[in-house]
Amino acid sequence: AFQQFGTKVVGSSFGPIMIVWFSMLFASGAYYILLMPSVLKAFNPVYAIKFLTGHPHGFWILGAVFLATTGAEALYSDLGHCGRKNIRIAWIFVKTALLANYFGQGVWLLSREHKYLNDINPFYAVLPEWFLIPGIIIATAATIIASQALISGSFTLISEAVSLDFWPRVEIKFPTDIKGQLYIPSVNWILYAGCVATVLYFKESSHMEAAYGFSITIAMLMTTLLMSYFLLYVKKFPLWAVVMILLIFVTVETSFFIANLAKIKQRWMFLIFEFGIIFTMYTWFNARKMLNRFIKLVPIKDYIPTLMELSKDTGVAKFSTHLIYLSKAQNPQEIEERIIHSILSRNPKRADMYWFIHINRTDEPYTLDYTVDEVVEGKVIHVNFDIGFRIQPRINIFFRRVIEDMVANKELDIISRYDSLSKYKLPADFKFVILDRFLSIENELSHNDGFLLGSYFKLRKWAQPDTKTFGLDTSDVIVEKIPLIITPAHHIKLTRKH
Repeated sequence: AFQQFGTKVVGSSFGPIMIVWFSMLFASGAYYILLMPSVLKAFNPVYAIKFLTGHPHGFWILGAVFLATTGAEALYSDLGHCGRKNIRIAWIFVKTALLANYFGQGVWLLSREHKYLNDINPFYAVLPEWFLIPGIIIATAATIIASQALISGSFTLISEAVSLDFWPRVEIKFPTDIKGQLYIPSVNWILYAGCVATVLYFKESSHMEAAYGFSITIAMLMTTLLMSYFLLYVKKFPLWAVVMILLIFVTVETSFFIANLAKIKQRWMFLIFEFGIIFTMYTWFNARKMLNRFIKLVPIKDYIPTLMELSKDTGVAKFSTHLIYLSKAQNPQEIEERIIHSILSRNPKRADMYWFIHINRTDEPYTLDYTVDEVVEGKVIHVNFDIGFRIQPRINIFFRRVIEDMVANKELDIISRYDSLSKYKLPADFKFVILDRFLSIENELSHNDGFLLGSYFKLRKWAQPDTKTFGLDTSDVIVEKIPLIITPAHHIKLTRKH
């Protein structure tokens, strides 16, 4: 419920509670450490190595202690929300508090002299009796607040997946002016439904621990592989150094993976959610890749004479003074064939000026600049926007700024071209045309291609329309449906009866 107001608001509301939570962890642990300072010997890794190698079940204990290492991986996806410096400073305090609490629980366990726990939770046992109820309340509040990392991280990852064509376009909101903070309503609802389903399915937290640990180790292994790729191909580290780093991390993470895998018995249903995400990403990316193969770019110079004739033909009703198309052609000397077909063949669209806008998503997160190329002065103009992958395209606003800049530089006159309006110095009209493809019944597709494209167009029904995706006001936009024909039917035998 709070996510729609932005991480800034959530942080200012819940941040103080987290300070209380970690202060409680530190204080309860430090008290017991003072009673038995010798417990700090556990910092020596020799004890852990001896236990793992000497105890008959030592290795499998990793599955039980693994959850003590989780949580840090969520910080990676929160960098855009909280900032690297904030996380670094906070982590010093957080880790100190956690270690103090673990050592305190260790002292409490040692003081019991090998007695069985009998379902006593050491975490609550180290709290004073009079503080037990406040401690449970603080722990419950901290549990709710800790979900912030998952939620805000999911927003960031889905936003970037949309930019990279791995996820259907969904509504993305920016509740604050701080860069990187965003809110995705659909993801918020999916997470809510997922949490409810998880509780109903697992019923007890002990059933969920192994599944959670399994998922986290997979995430850690993926992060390690991506990091090695980054070090090798982006940072240009020598191969031997990358292999050494990879071996260290993979050895530790694979050990955790095996230990967690052994704890999972029958509860594999949680994988449905993961496979659902994989299926969506695979379908969307590969279908878009397939569709892009059928985008044909043609030289715009071949059609300039026809466009100029159409612009002067008073026998055709004027469609708009300024007509704007979104194009996939980055080169100003090229244009999509389907756009030319839309202008000339599908209800010929006469205009005084034709604009073609290309959006280029950059690898930098916050790039926002543009270039203008006049293909035919005062008649055909190509605009290229370079937009960072963390910036939502708001073409209506961006295009208006381009017009303002060109008017200020006396490169453009936007006074209406209609005789009855120009004498009153009224601004000209602008009209956007969005070409929306649908899968034509004329196709004869293979089973695999048919399933892939069929799934893609079903997912599109749940996706945000292009008008919202590109930030266009619906009053200025015409959506034109065009059939997508990939493999037209050729073997239809139709006999004429005499």
